[in-house]
Amino acid sequence: MHSRAANADSRLSFWQSVREFAVPPSMIERATARRRVGDWAGACAAARVDADINLRALAGRHGRELAARVRADLRQLAPDLLRWHLPRVAPDGLLRPGLIVSLSRYDPERPGGGPVHLVARTPPAWADAGQRISLGLWDGSRRGSGAHPHPDRRFRLDLHRHLWDARRAGELRTRSGADRLPWDTPASVVPDEWGGAARASGHATDRWVAEAALLLRAEGRTGGAVTVRLGGGRRLVLEVAPAGHDESPSARVSQSGGPGLPVLPDAATWVLPDLALLRAGLVEADRLHPLVASALVPEHPVSTGPTAPKRAELPRLVPCRGALHRIGLVGGVLAALDHDPAEIRREELLAALTGTPLPCLRAIDEAHRQPDCLPDVRARLDHGDAAGALATVEALLGPKALLRDGSLRDELETAAQRRITHGLFRAGLIGAERGPTAPEPRRSGARRQRSRHATNR
Repeated sequence: MHSRAANADSRLSFWQSVREFAVPPSMIERATARRRVGDWAGACAAARVDADINLRALAGRHGRELAARVRADLRQLAPDLLRWHLPRVAPDGLLRPGLIVSLSRYDPERPGGGPVHLVARTPPAWADAGQRISLGLWDGSRRGSGAHPHPDRRFRLDLHRHLWDARRAGELRTRSGADRLPWDTPASVVPDEWGGAARASGHATDRWVAEAALLLRAEGRTGGAVTVRLGGGRRLVLEVAPAGHDESPSARVSQSGGPGLPVLPDAATWVLPDLALLRAGLVEADRLHPLVASALVPEHPVSTGPTAPKRAELPRLVPCRGALHRIGLVGGVLAALDHDPAEIRREELLAALTGTPLPCLRAIDEAHRQPDCLPDVRARLDHGDAAGALATVEALLGPKALLRDGSLRDELETAAQRRITHGLFRAGLIGAERGPTAPEPRRSGARRQRSRHATNR
């Protein structure tokens, strides 16, 4: 029981951190504004999504009707909502690397052709600076970038359009089970000997039968076996029986099954993280994406985006020579407010001659090299929010500050170098199969290196 509770707490803590940093409020606000005026390309740019789609070429290759359907979906695409719901990995909650995620499938207009998929791609881990996503089309004629040559069967959203399509975002309430109370859920088909552990670790066992039936219908079948991947190499097989007249589908757990079985999408396997956070009281509705908040908490007023956290006001107080002195922004730089310029120059000269500077000057130097906000800055840089990271630094040090050698400067320089690597990857100057030849710079401080392929599940 202790292990189950620990796993649940770890998962909630993971998603709480993701929701704080991964999709900043400014991104949601800008992307929503562009989407509402029909500018789908502008919305993608605001959400750091690279749209590699040529609708004219698509019409020439697959027909105008299919191109019109893709254009209609692009106009309703909420790229910030897509970013909100894409799969992530532990420990930092970054986008799962090297994926091709199917968003929608279009049957061919012309005979002899295969289906076309609207897909979202994530770069390999070594080129993920900025946490950018690329949007494209996949028809099986060429290999896509990333670890998989085709859309991933487990991480697919074509059966969960409410996770990226603004027109259908309201379906999230029903599909996530938020319209039921936690103690008013259907009976699970998972065996009791380990079903409790599965539910405690975040599996949406009460939704599996209905979601498996949807998956089988998409495959053109009314019943059959479906594989459920539970993480950690564990899996089970659900045998879904066709639904009778006015009846819901039923299922039982089977030990038989092969690798060719349909795989229950990851989005249907787990309890929606936002729903779990709300029920645990770890997040307020106004901290969620507005489309998610309006679906899960209908009584909550609709807003443009989650409220940005408030930063501490300056000036700060520093114990200095038996008194509390202030340090704050003066002329765009952090300065000691309770010492006159002559005294400051004298103390700086003393420090240059290996003397001990004033506590106020030590506090300013520490803010430049290893500030208290460094974990916040690091998290924003990891998730690609360079603007948010710089805003945090400027709020502390001022817009005209010159960074000194230290952990803060190292973090900003490393992030800049990684963005260059991503640009080379996007330009095709570094192949996905090669990767960088030099190892990633080690983080300064006592922060562990992140494991990019460890799942959060």
